Amino acid sequence: MHEMSIAMAVVDQVEQAAAEAGDVTAVTSVRLHVGELAGVVPDALSFCFELACAGTVLEGAELITEFVPARARCAMCADEWAVGMPPQLCCPVCAKATDELLSGRELQIVSVQVEDGRGHRRTREPISEEC
Repeated sequence: MHEMSIAMAVVDQVEQAAAEAGDVTAVTSVRLHVGELAGVVPDALSFCFELACAGTVLEGAELITEFVPARARCAMCADEWAVGMPPQLCCPVCAKATDELLSGRELQIVSVQVEDGRGHRRTREPISEEC
C-alpha cells in the first residue's frame, strides 16, 4: 500500500514547515490536490494519514483531498479532452497519440491550516513541494 508512504511524506513535509514557522502548536487540516492518474486511493490515503499523524503536531488533523481530473492536448490538432479512466491517450478528433498531459498526475500539498501559540488559526498556502 503506497498510500502509507505518501501519507508519511505529507506528514514529514508539514511537520518540517511547522517547525520552521516556529509558533505552530497544532495542524488542523491539510489540503491535497490528487490527480486522477496519480494512482492514489483517497480512502486508503485518509486512513494512512490518520495513522501517520499519531504523536505529531498533526494528530487529529483533517485531510482534505481535492480530485483533479486528467486532461490532455493533441500536438497535431490542439484539441483538448478529458482523459478519463482507463486513460484515453489518443486524440478523439484526429486519432493521434498524445504525450501532453495537462493535468491529472498531481499529488501536491496546497494548503495547511494551523493554530499558533496565541490560539489563532491561520492557513499557509501553498507548500510548493510535491510529494
